[in-house]
Amino acid sequence: QEGSLLFWGWVLAMFAVVVEVQNRQQNQELMPYVRAGIMITEAFFLILMTVVTNPFERLPFVPQDGNGLNPLLQNPGMFFHPITQYLGYVGFTIPFAFGMAALVTGRLNDLWIRTTRRWTLWAWLFLTLGIGFGGQWAYVELGWGGYWAWDPVENASLMPWLVATAYLHSVMIQERRGMLKVWNLVLVMLSFILSILGTFITRSGIIQSVHAFGVSSMGPYFLAFMGLTSVTFVYLLSLRLPALRSDNELDSFVSREASFLLNNLILVGATFATVWGTIFPMVSEAVTGNKVTVGAPFFNQVNAPIFLVLLVLVGVCPLIGWRRATGANLVRNFLYPLIFGVITAVALFFLYGVRNELALVGYSVSAFVTATIVSEFYRGLRARHRSLGENYLLAFQRLVDSNRRRYGGYVIHVGVIMVAIAITGSTFYKQETEGTIKRGEMIKLRDYSLQYDGLRQYPAEGYDVVEATLRVFKGGQPIGVLSPAKNYHKHAEQPTTEVAIRTDLVEDLYLILAGWDNNGETVTLKAIINPLLVWMWIGGAVLILGTVIAVWPDPKEERALARVRARELALQPAG
Repeated sequence: QEGSLLFWGWVLAMFAVVVEVQNRQQNQELMPYVRAGIMITEAFFLILMTVVTNPFERLPFVPQDGNGLNPLLQNPGMFFHPITQYLGYVGFTIPFAFGMAALVTGRLNDLWIRTTRRWTLWAWLFLTLGIGFGGQWAYVELGWGGYWAWDPVENASLMPWLVATAYLHSVMIQERRGMLKVWNLVLVMLSFILSILGTFITRSGIIQSVHAFGVSSMGPYFLAFMGLTSVTFVYLLSLRLPALRSDNELDSFVSREASFLLNNLILVGATFATVWGTIFPMVSEAVTGNKVTVGAPFFNQVNAPIFLVLLVLVGVCPLIGWRRATGANLVRNFLYPLIFGVITAVALFFLYGVRNELALVGYSVSAFVTATIVSEFYRGLRARHRSLGENYLLAFQRLVDSNRRRYGGYVIHVGVIMVAIAITGSTFYKQETEGTIKRGEMIKLRDYSLQYDGLRQYPAEGYDVVEATLRVFKGGQPIGVLSPAKNYHKHAEQPTTEVAIRTDLVEDLYLILAGWDNNGETVTLKAIINPLLVWMWIGGAVLILGTVIAVWPDPKEERALARVRARELALQPAG
């Protein structure tokens, strides 16, 4: 715990250095207050490390040898997960500091937004990586066959991610139409406060979680910091409301502005539902003395429809026209994707026997969104090919270079669709079985047969391994050997589970060694089929690629930022 807070403070100090270097000769009106915002946050963590939980406190004796790293954390994913998670959490401090500086100085045009867009994208990317590495760690290390359990600490990472996603969409409306200025400031504040809340939930000891630290006395400090920050923000926002009027109004409910606003409301609604479900046990215990458990069924029932509507908007928002979409615009952009989505639904229902309503809708919506993105790329490529004579490969490169933010966003949406397909398949069509078999016998699951060939025990570095060997058959044909195991670490009370996974593009076969007799003649196994789960990890990689494209320096955006700065200088009084 102490070391993680030290890391938080160190990362923020490094980010402060980068901000100083980036703004040596620009944003001089904002920078004193940006520094103040960063320094106040840094001071808060330094107070925690000085008063509450000192990372440099010495033991009263010199131990001969430590217990080593927790066996559950001895996984490559857990090397990357906390680092990327913290880079995401801490990164949201920078846009918040600029937003507060804009409120203090009254420089409320979109200069601060354009200055911090990449900071927000980088923070969002790192938090995405943190969530992804955490899910991968849970899948391969905890031995339960899942990747997301709506655990309070998992929720704590999702909440700022959802709000930051809303901000990255709504900020385009402010840049393009001068709208949602107050809303964007609120979203920036919420991203920061929810990052602090996530750190608080993990470290206060007020919730029960496999991810959380033990009980500590730092809870009141976090609550006081979040409270003072929120009150200060609301006060400054109220003072600046007259200057934050929108330059334009919503012209039509059938427009890109309206669809982005609906997208924002849905994302914030999902955030609220997640926050409420996460903190409700604490609230109920404080009010009634009884802690009510809020489990995965609540989050699934509430958020599944929300995310399904959000998936539709992923396809609609980028392609609908600004201000007022015409009927011709809607037909041109959505007729063929809609037909493709309907054909997908019919094919899945009649040819593949998909009967679950949510799964059928999820797959058909994914097909619709994919078709909208493909059609948008196709129109751009065809236009460049016809007008400039470029071959399609060169046209694709130059099309993306012409608007990296836009086409990087499309690539991100493709990654989101892949993740949605994986979640749909692994949620609604997961199959599992458990049984005890003797040497030479088989356990069957669907068209898989698993023959137990024996148990072996051997020492490894720092632990002992008990490993079962199983030959795997599919449709009667041998396809490989899997070896699930248990590891017994010298200083751990419980063994860790080492699952065996066979992955292809269609499904994962996931094996868990649950138990065995003394001589190894009999073992108890659990086998799980997770359909389409590999697309979770492929989609994550595509999402990262799209974010890198979107965050890469774009000359067109640099020119837009230079124009905003020039207008800002022109409006300053002489002398």
